[in-house]
Amino acid sequence: MASEATTMDRIVALCKRRGFIFQSSEIYGGINGFWDYGPLGVELKRNIKDAWWNDMVRTPPTGPDGREVQMVGVDCSIIMNPKVWEASGHATGFADPMRDCKLCKLRFRGDQLIRTALYEVSAIPNSGTIEELVDLADKKPEISFLADCTPGTHAQEYAPIIKRLLKARKVEVRVVPHEPVVSGPVGTSVAYWAIDGKSYRMVQDFTGESSVEIQACPNCGGELTEVRQFNLMFPTFVGAVHDEGNKAFLRPETAQGIFVNFKNVCDSTRVKIPFGIAQIGKAFRNEINPRNYTFRSREFEQMEIEFFCNDKDAMMWWEWWRDVRINWYKSLGLASDHLRPRNQTEKELAHYSKACTDIEYLFPFSEEPQELEGVAHRGCFDLTQHAKHSGKDMSYFDDETKERFIPTVIEPSAGADRAALAFLCEAYAVDESRPSPELMRFHPRLAPIKAAVFPLVNKDGLPEIAEPIFRELKKRWPVQYDAKQSIGKRYARMDEAGTPYCFTIDGQTKEDGTVTVRDRDTGHQVRIAKEQVAKFLEEKLAQAGGASL
Repeated sequence: MASEATTMDRIVALCKRRGFIFQSSEIYGGINGFWDYGPLGVELKRNIKDAWWNDMVRTPPTGPDGREVQMVGVDCSIIMNPKVWEASGHATGFADPMRDCKLCKLRFRGDQLIRTALYEVSAIPNSGTIEELVDLADKKPEISFLADCTPGTHAQEYAPIIKRLLKARKVEVRVVPHEPVVSGPVGTSVAYWAIDGKSYRMVQDFTGESSVEIQACPNCGGELTEVRQFNLMFPTFVGAVHDEGNKAFLRPETAQGIFVNFKNVCDSTRVKIPFGIAQIGKAFRNEINPRNYTFRSREFEQMEIEFFCNDKDAMMWWEWWRDVRINWYKSLGLASDHLRPRNQTEKELAHYSKACTDIEYLFPFSEEPQELEGVAHRGCFDLTQHAKHSGKDMSYFDDETKERFIPTVIEPSAGADRAALAFLCEAYAVDESRPSPELMRFHPRLAPIKAAVFPLVNKDGLPEIAEPIFRELKKRWPVQYDAKQSIGKRYARMDEAGTPYCFTIDGQTKEDGTVTVRDRDTGHQVRIAKEQVAKFLEEKLAQAGGASL
């Protein structure tokens, strides 16, 4: 875990050094939960959004029924009528209980202070309680904590829980084929802890009946304040008078703008169910405890689809969108086992939802995969709510079946910022054989800079050859021209920026008209005719699926 923390520190440092991500308002000490994208970061994030829009909206895959998928887009306002949030439930239900530590001043959501009780199974020799673990950790902080978990359970969740409670750095969880010695109640999982030569068997009850609230700060043990309700929406005021009658909110999600425009889209276009409405836009949530770099921020950008269909076909469409979205991430480079789709359990699902897959990624800062995107079967809850609160008819009439119904919605909802962070983490690599060992192996579609053009030296007529090549490429792709410092340092800069190809003009170019092409990932170099540079780059980007960028 120490190496993972080091990796995240290096990624954060590289992102600042190379201009991917900066802390917002840094010269004034920053502001928690807000981030700025620099010259390379804005290109990366734009490429992600462009790839999403192209692949999901303009040219979506053929549907599960073999027909073309109909998709249209909208761009809705950030501030909407407050009644929208009453209908959606955000005005009253979008709140977290929070408590502050009086000693270290950290703030925690209520659910971060609820831990399912770990209790002793008396029939098992050498079983232990959580109190014994805490006592042991206090006496011997240098020992390691190793847990063997039964397969197919949630016992892996012990690691972050135990680590926080014990403040231990050495906590490891592994899955082993243990058979439960004694059957526990429904909803339990078992972990076997081997600690300092003593065997512990812990059972965790997920029914909620054994949940306990931690009364001390998990960070320092200090006293916590009483629980306060905390609404996650940012309030603002519309007009000159700041009173409750003019109070509005910055939207906490982009979905509701799509729902309230459902009838407008149907009336103004020729789309017929099944079809989808897509939107990319900013959303704002006043998170109690923003953390993990850009992963949990107060201002973020969503890439969201609301796909409207007949309820009888809804599960088919949910499965299709789930697979499409998983494969999209894989096609752009998240092909390692760090990408881990997970179906939500019945207890996790929203009351109106029939199914949901969380597409998760294992970031270096976390011991467990974190959500990149949710693909949810939302039923007809949203349109029904807006019909009820607005008094407007939100039903759809099918001309073919002569049926009128409230459409069911399938919602693939992705975070553009979380996707950017995942692609940054996945692309980061270290190659000690290089003069500058750090490089970003972005998929060519996402690379902020597609190519660089270098005259080997800034004299001897080489710039005069290099500049026309650069100008030709610049008309079609984001490329850079660099004539400063040694060629090795220039290659290193482009490696850190994730640039797939570098074209170097040298003395041999003047003799035979060829230039050197260097591949970012392999470092391999070949020579091609200078007239073939644009064609070479076009073919390479096309092979990677990046010709359109």
